[in-house]
Amino acid sequence: MMKLCVGASGPDELARWQRDRFGGAPAQHVTRMWPKRCDELLAGGSIFWVFKGTMLARQRLIGFEERRGEDGITRCALMLDPVLVPVAAVPRRPFQGWRYLKPSEAPPDMPAHRATEAALPPALARELAAMGLL
Repeated sequence: MMKLCVGASGPDELARWQRDRFGGAPAQHVTRMWPKRCDELLAGGSIFWVFKGTMLARQRLIGFEERRGEDGITRCALMLDPVLVPVAAVPRRPFQGWRYLKPSEAPPDMPAHRATEAALPPALARELAAMGLL
């Protein structure tokens, strides 16, 4: 599954926000729609985060929980492993909501020796990925 990350400029900022908000417990992302492919997503699936047009990180999906908003509408909380895993940069066009991602289209995790590097600025990562250099 992939989702645009709005409000965070990159994986480090998202990780910091989630840590501040959830204190190291599983992070949550509440969405209007309940995924129809829950079992498939929970069998090792992740949410891949897109920052300013570039997919840069993923979080393992660990559950789904019902949430009722103040407006009385039932929503789905995507329960996420608190660890953000850097992935090879992949450019993505804007989209609304979340989208299923075919396993063959999922970018590989960054190699362990590069995982601690600071993320490239999204515009640069997008350009390098478009040239096949990332």
